[in-house]
Formats: sequence, C-alpha cells, structure tokens
Amino acid sequence: MSAPAEIEKGINSLLAAPIYGLAPDERRCALLALLKEELAYACARNSRFRNYVQHWPVDFRAANRIADLPYLPAGVFKANPPLSLVDAKEIKRTLTSSATTGQVPSRVVLDGSTARRMTKGVVTIIRDFIGPARRPYLVIDIPQNLTAQFELGVRGAAIQALGSFATDVECCLSRNPEGDAGLDLEKLLDWAAKWKDAEVLAYGFTYVIWTHLVQPLQCKGIELGLPNVRVLHSGGWKRLEDQAVTRDVFIRGVASVFGCSTNRVIDYYGMVENVGVVYPDCERGNKHVPAFAEVIMRNPLTLEPVEAGQQGLIQVCSVLPTSFPGFLVLTEDMAEIIGYDECPCGRRGTCFRFTRRVPKAEARGCGNVEPRTTSMARVGIA
Repeated sequence: MSAPAEIEKGINSLLAAPIYGLAPDERRCALLALLKEELAYACARNSRFRNYVQHWPVDFRAANRIADLPYLPAGVFKANPPLSLVDAKEIKRTLTSSATTGQVPSRVVLDGSTARRMTKGVVTIIRDFIGPARRPYLVIDIPQNLTAQFELGVRGAAIQALGSFATDVECCLSRNPEGDAGLDLEKLLDWAAKWKDAEVLAYGFTYVIWTHLVQPLQCKGIELGLPNVRVLHSGGWKRLEDQAVTRDVFIRGVASVFGCSTNRVIDYYGMVENVGVVYPDCERGNKHVPAFAEVIMRNPLTLEPVEAGQQGLIQVCSVLPTSFPGFLVLTEDMAEIIGYDECPCGRRGTCFRFTRRVPKAEARGCGNVEPRTTSMARVGIA
C-alpha cells in the first residue's frame, strides 16, 4: 500500500524546495505538519508502532514543535523481522548496516517509492556540494559492493547513490586468495594517469580509505596527481579514533596522496535509519540539514532539547521514508548545534558539528547504528 496522496505531495514539495534555502520557521512548519500525517499513517499501518505512540506523553496531533513528536531509539531497527509499514510483496530492498563481529545489524525495508526518494535525497544534497556534472568515479572498495542485491549493505548503498554523478566507475580494491581486501596498485595508478587533471570523484568509507589507500601510498611515497578530485567519505571513525587518527590528520593524509587541497576532502554523516539524508561538511566545517529533514540535540540525561552551543544526543528527523517508521530517530551520537540560519557558507537552516559517540556505547561497524536506549518490549514494539 503506497502512502496517501497528500503525504506523497508533501514529500515531493519539500524535495523540490531550495535544499538549503528555506527560512527555518517555514521549513519547520512544513515538516511538523507532514510528520504528523506520516505518524498517523504509520500508526494505521503497524499495530506495534501504534501501541508505542499511544504511550507517548504528548499526543502528537497536538504537538506544536517537532521536538515533542514521538521518536524511536535507533536500536529498535535491529528487530527481526524489521519494522515495516508495507506488505511483504511491496518490499523491493532491505538495507542493512554493517555490524561488527557479534553484533546484530540494523535493517530497514524499502518499497519502490522510498527507494526512489532515498536516491533523490542523497543526489540533491551531494549536488549542492560538488555540482551536477558527471565525472569518472573511483570507488575505494571491492567490486562486490557495487552489485545490486535484495539485501544491500550501507556501504553498497552509499557507493550506488553516488553513481548518479559517474561517467564510468572503477574499484581500486580487490580480494586476495585468502579473501582479504587490498589495494590494486597497478589499476589505481593506471586510472590516475588516465584522468590526471580531470574533474573526478572518489568515495570510500573513512576507515577503508585510511587503511587500504592512504597508508599504503604513504609508505611507498606515491602521490596520484589528481588535484581536481572530490573525495567523499563517511563512517568508520571509531576505528581511526582508537588509532589516534584525528580528522585533521585524516584530511591531510588523504589530500597528500591524491595531490589535492584539503577542502576537496568532504566528510559526511549519515545512518541507515535516516535513509536518503546525509550531512556533508561545508567549507566552514559545519554539517547542514536539508529542506526535507531536521536534527534536534537532546540532553543525554533529561532528553530535553539543548540550545545552540551545547552538545547533545543527535535526533534525526526526515519525511522521506514511508515504508518503515524512520521519521524520528534518536541516535547515540553526540553533536553540537552551531546555529539555525547563520552559517557563513550561505546555506540556511540548522547546522551542527559531530563530536563523539556516547561513552560506553556499543561500538559500531562502518555505517552501523547504536543499540537501543529504551526497552521497547514493554510497549510492544520489539
């Protein structure tokens, strides 16, 4: 069953709006009205979710701000079977996080409409940062992660989403006979020589780029000579933080092996439950919220929203999913709100900076999500 026409119309309207051009109050008003419609739809489609919402201390229909709407802890998406608002026959793909050993991955189900919105949302956001042109695309991963599958990992989804900007695609990692991934140096050097001085795009998970590209090339003293590359990366910071690799060290290392300036290395924050929304760093180092989304920072002890300049748990909000209840999700990541309409880069709306994981939170895999923070069993959602 597709979402009602009024919900589809509202989503399409926000997808067509200036992505970072709406005034904050205008955007929040449109989001609040649409999120209420989506919550009502989700309650009608899933009895477990309805039971949870009915136990919320505030009736969402009477809420005057997004912060008062019922949100889910990210850990509930580890449920099996996954939370769904569509019939099984409508599911086109299941998107999974890449859990570390022994952990249960998160899973979200996508119908055709949500999958299309996911791609459109990511493409619209990335286009604002790198431009609309198609260009050669270097994937710092193995070819197997490009293959479309019914159950697709978040790494594969990220790689495929950026394919809209590609004229051709090349992977520079391969598996050895033991099954481990490693750099195919000859292929990489051939690709770099072919596209030297051209506008090119490169993408990989943060940890993968560092361990499988930057470190091997630095050991050999190799620079690729690609000054016009745009290097996008996401996920995998936990492992690098354990190795005392800071963001500045990472950016300088990536820029040095590609032979580009540091402002061409762009980190973005995203998670599988917040499908279709990513938050790249602007030239001032801030992450920006698009027209079809919002973020709220909550005090980790009281869960009340915090003011600009304070750190809190990140709650992500999006109108894009209608195949699963991923509209309002509380993570176990910490960030600081920088401002609501005042970034010097010129983008309007909420901007923030990621700071850290919550202490003692379960370690993620690349692109993974955190464990549940609230027991859902007592309200029948888990």
